[in-house]
Amino acid sequence: MNKRTIGSTGIEVSEVSFGCVEIGMPYGIGAGSLQQMPGEDEALELLRTAFDNGINFFDTARAYGRSESRLGKAFEHNRNEVVICTKCSALRDKQGNLPAPDRIINAINNSLSQSLSELKTDYIDIYMCHNADLEILDHPEIVAAFLRCKENGLARAIGVSTYSTAESSKAIESGIWDVVQLPFNLMDQRQGVLFPLAHQRNVGIVVRSVLLMGILTEKGRHLHPKLSVVEQHRNMFLDLLPAHIPSLSALATAFVLNQQEITSAVIGFDRREHLQDALAASKLRRFDKSLLDKLNKMAYPDPDFLDLRIWDRMGWLNPNAT
Repeated sequence: MNKRTIGSTGIEVSEVSFGCVEIGMPYGIGAGSLQQMPGEDEALELLRTAFDNGINFFDTARAYGRSESRLGKAFEHNRNEVVICTKCSALRDKQGNLPAPDRIINAINNSLSQSLSELKTDYIDIYMCHNADLEILDHPEIVAAFLRCKENGLARAIGVSTYSTAESSKAIESGIWDVVQLPFNLMDQRQGVLFPLAHQRNVGIVVRSVLLMGILTEKGRHLHPKLSVVEQHRNMFLDLLPAHIPSLSALATAFVLNQQEITSAVIGFDRREHLQDALAASKLRRFDKSLLDKLNKMAYPDPDFLDLRIWDRMGWLNPNAT
């Protein structure tokens, strides 16, 4: 597994990161219940198998159910050999409001304390503000709280997870955040315009939604009727599969890894075969310019529609929902 350095931090991570949400809670297309998730022993074995195969970077969050606890158990005895990124609890209340400054600071500190306990560690490699919108990025108390975590040695680096290009651009240009985690994949390539800026500013870029919550895998074959146009566009990529690339998920993974400014691609695993697919994709040779140019031109024409949060609220992630 190739390693890449996160911006100016000096932290070396595998170019494929283990996304832990699926070992912590039901997530993605067709995810139904806790019973469909990996059990405790299966999850621990999956985490350790990933490590044994060269993955040293693990991405989790307070919001990801049992994932922090399982990650802590998996690497309790070799903590210093892995790089852990976790994210603080949601700062906005159910009405979408931010609390008073002193309560925000307490929320960030309490979330970090809980993460440290669950992860069985006394430091976080990368501590992120989850879902950092423009108001949060401009909030002086939030910024100061994260900077203190770094100054106090509780976090080696700090970062934000963003959704829009405006949020990502602001975070990159701020000079505050070491790492920005953002969505980027075959279908939604909007944030790619910011990769040169991040490289210039020496800010690490970690990409999520590589497989678009399972749409760019075999799970994307029978989507909810409201997503039929998305499924049709997805199927167009199948016609471009070169002989040496065995599946759409491998193509999607390799496409992201072909972006040289990206530090690491977060991919969620809940089964050993999914892990093996990603490991194989990471070993594929670099795309030739012709294929890369074609893929760059095949982004979904209405990327604003590719909002997984809305799909989740509408129930479209369940193909059988009406």
